[in-house]
Amino acid sequence: MPSSTAEARAQVIAKAQALGFDVVRIAIPAAAKDAPTHLAEFLTEGRHGTMDWLARNAQKRAQPDVLWPEARSIVVVASNYGPDFDPFVPLKRRDAGTISAYAQGDDYHDVLKAKLKRLAQFVQQGFGAEAKIFVDTAPVMEKPLAQGAGIGWQGKHTNLVSRDFGSWLFLGSLFTTLELEPDKPEPDHCGRCQRCLDICPTKAFTAPYRIDARRCISYLTIEHKGHIAREFREAIGNRIYGCDDCLAICPWNKFAQATHEARFKPREGLRSARLAALARIDDAAFRALFRGSPIKRTGRDRFVRNVLIAVGNSGDRALAQTAEALLDDPSPLVRAMAVWAASRLLDREAFEKLRDSHAPLETDADVRCEWLQAGS
Repeated sequence: MPSSTAEARAQVIAKAQALGFDVVRIAIPAAAKDAPTHLAEFLTEGRHGTMDWLARNAQKRAQPDVLWPEARSIVVVASNYGPDFDPFVPLKRRDAGTISAYAQGDDYHDVLKAKLKRLAQFVQQGFGAEAKIFVDTAPVMEKPLAQGAGIGWQGKHTNLVSRDFGSWLFLGSLFTTLELEPDKPEPDHCGRCQRCLDICPTKAFTAPYRIDARRCISYLTIEHKGHIAREFREAIGNRIYGCDDCLAICPWNKFAQATHEARFKPREGLRSARLAALARIDDAAFRALFRGSPIKRTGRDRFVRNVLIAVGNSGDRALAQTAEALLDDPSPLVRAMAVWAASRLLDREAFEKLRDSHAPLETDADVRCEWLQAGS
C-alpha cells in the first residue's frame, strides 16, 4: 500500500497513462462549482430541446458529490481523437456526406470504458478503494469536471479546449473513495476571440458560453428524432452526422495532433461517403456498416433523413433520382426529406408532375405538408 496520497496519485496516473490515456488529472467532487447554475439555466430556458435525459437527475448531473457522496476523488481522463485532415475540406464535396470527426471511427464510449474498467480494477485491488466509472452514459458533466481537473477549459462554444490537444479530446472519469491530491483548475484562455461563435452555420450561440441546442447541427442530425425544420436545412449543407465547425476553427488547434489510437481513425469510406450510396441503405445494411460506431444509435431512418438534406443541398440534378426513389419509403421521416430534396433538384414542371402522382396517396400529415410547402 502507498504511504501517502502523493504516492497513490502517482501510481494511479502512471497506470492510466500505461492504459493509453493521453491526459490524466485529478479533481475533487466539488470542482465543478458553477455547473448547477449553468445547467439549471440551460434547462429552464428549454435550450436542451428534446434531450429530456439532461433534465433527469439534474442535481446528480451537476453535483458529483450528490451523485456519489462517498467519492473523495475523481480521476478525469482524456483521449486525443485529433483528425489527420482539415475538417473543412469535406464540406466542399457536395456529392459526399460529411461526418463529424469523432464519429468516423469506433464508438469512443466502448474504447474509453474498456480502459477505465481496468483502471478501476487497479484502484480496487491495489488500494482497497471503491471505484465507479463514467463515459458520457450517466449523469456526469465531464466538461466542467475536466476544467476543474486542469485538462482544459470550456470555451465560448461550451466545448472543452486544451492547450496541448486543441478541440479534440474524448473524456471519461473514475470516481473513487481513494483520497488523491487534486490538480489545479485550468483558467479560461479564450480571450477576445469568438471565431467559434461567428462560424456557426445556424447561429446556435445566443452569447459566449451559451448554446441553444435546438439550433445546433449536431443536435439536429444526431439527437433530434423528428422532422428537421426548413429554416435549418440549407445551412446544414452536406453534414449528415454532426458538425465540427466551432471545434475546427479554434486557434488552439495549432497545438493539436493526429490521434495515435487506431480505433479513432476514420473507417474505410466514412471520410467522404457518397450520398447516392448512403441514401440507398436499408436497415440491415445500416446496422452492418455502422456496427461499433456511434452513428448506429441514430437508426437508419434519421440517418437517411440527414443524407437527403445533403442531397437537396448538392445542386446535382443527377441526384434527383436518388430522392425520387425514396418517395415511397416506409419511414415518414425519409419521405418528407425526399420530397424536399426532389423539390430542390427538379425544375418546377418536373416536380409538379411528381407531386401530382405522389401527394394524393400520402397518408402522413407531415409529409403531405411537405408536398404543399415544397410546391408553393
